[in-house]
Amino acid sequence: MSGTNVARVTEVIAESPKGFDDAVQVGFARAASTLRGITGLRIVEQRVSVKDNKINTYRVKMEVIFILD
Repeated sequence: MSGTNVARVTEVIAESPKGFDDAVQVGFARAASTLRGITGLRIVEQRVSVKDNKINTYRVKMEVIFILD
């Protein structure tokens, strides 16, 4: 079956004190260190944690899509 791919989706949760964009970069970098063939990300959820009435960390839940070998 040449030209046919099968993909898998795995969920990753990442956080950053800097912002949502940085949290996505942190999560992607970690996923890329162990997964091969990443073709895309889908941001499922964004949240913040609050401490002392201030935003403490930004969190993202994302799906990482990658092609199976």
